[in-house]
Amino acid sequence: MHPALWVSKTGLSAQDTNMSTISNNLANVNTTGFKRDRAVFQDLLYQVNRQPGGLNTENNELPSGLQLGTGVRIVGTAKQFSQGNLQVTEQPLDLAVSGRGFFQVQLPDGEIAYTRDGQFQLNSDGDIVTPSGYLLDPNINVPEDATTVTVGRDGTVSAVVNNQPAPVNLGNITLVNFVNPQGLQAMGDNLFRETNASGDPTEGEPGIAGLGTIEQGMTEASNVEVVEELVNMITTQRAYEMNSKVVSATDQMLQFVTNNIG
Repeated sequence: MHPALWVSKTGLSAQDTNMSTISNNLANVNTTGFKRDRAVFQDLLYQVNRQPGGLNTENNELPSGLQLGTGVRIVGTAKQFSQGNLQVTEQPLDLAVSGRGFFQVQLPDGEIAYTRDGQFQLNSDGDIVTPSGYLLDPNINVPEDATTVTVGRDGTVSAVVNNQPAPVNLGNITLVNFVNPQGLQAMGDNLFRETNASGDPTEGEPGIAGLGTIEQGMTEASNVEVVEELVNMITTQRAYEMNSKVVSATDQMLQFVTNNIG
């Protein structure tokens, strides 16, 4: 295969993957707590025909050498954990993290997952759960006769029970943070899983030790910027077209050689 065909093939493949990343960002523009992905490109190995700095003669060094690239690939997708806009909903169990940190959620198998999606609800037992029914951890149970639920910025949950003048403390919501949040594994359902790359979770009270505060009656919108993604989509489309033209031009060159040299 002609080297230019192979190089352009890697470019087409990389841009195709990049377009898939962009389309997923745009598809989740209204997903609560969603964090956009950015494709990470990396050039492939080089064929070094003349080593830079090699001796051309006994006293002369090559200033640049001759190095031929073999293409490009996408080596990863990096989550961008920038803050999304806080949208007021006035719902008492809608919670948003303003700053760093994740809510903890207990999965059916007992594993702890992490999320920025604070659209919580109550199940039939009065436990605070996610829209998928996963329990918030630590578990908070709201009594059936509770009339007003208040969540403080420090995570303290209280409620007025039986119309008593003094609210009852129901527990505390804690947040966790990671040394490298980009190392978390996305599971779907707005959930993340801890990995070796993310490091161990550090749990703490909201508003302390670098953790964000909890804002009641709000949700965090997706941090996807539609205009930015559309610009990235146009750039990716043009890059794909240019790599396609390289394939076409190389084919014409080979056709010329085939037809005129014999």
